[in-house]
Amino acid sequence: MTTISGYEYETVTTSPVTPEELQLLKASVLFGPADEAALRQAGEVLANQIEDVLDVWYGFIGSHHHLRAQFSGPDGEPVSRYLDAVRGRFGQWIWDTCERPWDEQWLAYQNEIGLRHTPYKKNRTDRVESTTHVPLRYLIALIYPITATVRPFLEKSGRTADEVDAMQESWRKAVILQVALWTRPYAPGPW
Repeated sequence: MTTISGYEYETVTTSPVTPEELQLLKASVLFGPADEAALRQAGEVLANQIEDVLDVWYGFIGSHHHLRAQFSGPDGEPVSRYLDAVRGRFGQWIWDTCERPWDEQWLAYQNEIGLRHTPYKKNRTDRVESTTHVPLRYLIALIYPITATVRPFLEKSGRTADEVDAMQESWRKAVILQVALWTRPYAPGPW
């Protein structure tokens, strides 16, 4: 285990994605220095609202059977300890997205996140019996709710409309970029 900012990360191997490829992905979503600054600002705004954001996200997932199933056991009932463990990591992911440097260690953990959605590692971290994988289509489709639902929390900051727009767009770009990274383990051929 590696500890960063008080959170313990499972030791992961290096990412097959190089820092140079990350730079190309950043360019592909038009993520630049202004976005880095806006994302840090979003991190400051969201820091005390993470549990509230998670409540919204869990409410959304819980209200859709096909999404809730990804956290359910063979009996179809949600596995509470699995939901709780994932919630902690999901909250940490919000902070990591905004505050951690996007370096080789961050890239390695993005690879780990991707793997945990696939048959290679889903259920192993938390030692649960649930679906074998999260269908890639849901991972991609969830980009919208994970980005759109953050805006009301950014607006609570009292920042100007332009600042909120900048934070929202940097968050959206960051989520799209990370989902692109998470798709790598799903890719049967050249990623």
